[in-house]
Amino acid sequence: MKKMKSVLFTIFGTMMTGFAIGAFLTPNKVVGGGASGISTILYHTFGIQPGFSFFSINIIFLLLGLTVLGKKFILNTLLGITLLSLFTQIFSFFPIYTENLILTTVFGGILYGFGIGMSFAAGASTGGTDIIGRIIQTKVPYMPIGKMLLLVDGVIIIISFFIFRDIELILFGVLTLFVSSYSIDLIISKLNVSNIAFVITDKGKEISEKLVSTSPRGVTLIDVKGVYTGSEKQMLFCALKESESEAFQKKILEIDKTAFIVFSMSQRIKGNGFYLYK
Repeated sequence: MKKMKSVLFTIFGTMMTGFAIGAFLTPNKVVGGGASGISTILYHTFGIQPGFSFFSINIIFLLLGLTVLGKKFILNTLLGITLLSLFTQIFSFFPIYTENLILTTVFGGILYGFGIGMSFAAGASTGGTDIIGRIIQTKVPYMPIGKMLLLVDGVIIIISFFIFRDIELILFGVLTLFVSSYSIDLIISKLNVSNIAFVITDKGKEISEKLVSTSPRGVTLIDVKGVYTGSEKQMLFCALKESESEAFQKKILEIDKTAFIVFSMSQRIKGNGFYLYK
């Protein structure tokens, strides 16, 4: 099931990114960095199809990093770049949806970022400057990869100025880079959101036995004392997926209708039963 979800995330993510490149960014000469930016330059300069050039560029990058990237990363990247190259080429045959550069930047950047974010969440890499960043990081390990990627993407955007000779395209390219980066961070952080539940009750043992027997989540039981009433109580602590909160609350109230339940949002949980998306 987990493997199937990962495959679906990769397919849908690369499809969304390919749509952003093929239908929005490349037709309007908007270069937001990365291998897609290089393929956009090659398409408008030499007429090379974006899907073909994107795939070729990434294969060259992989060959350059063959000895330092590792077999697992290369295999995951091959899947990602093959699918993304295919979808980019397919969507490049679609009609241009808009020639408005603001709409292109906003929608292209959002779709691109969400697609890349979903691919990352599935454990797949779509290549591009991510490969170059990892290669450079082996030589300069103290430099954060995020800053490295921003530097490489910035160089590609500057190169596009000397090709297209249009300062507005540079500005829209920079804007696209920031919109897509924000979208990637947004979807990754959303996938990591979970709930922490605190339950104050007189029936901690009964409730914890019910929860452990009917859900995959563990429960921590702590003896507590109410400061206002001075009464001895029990507190249950449990980490949950956001979608599990309603059923969790229902099970508790079936046993103790007077239970005091507090849900708190957590940005990231790492441990048994939880996967941390990066």
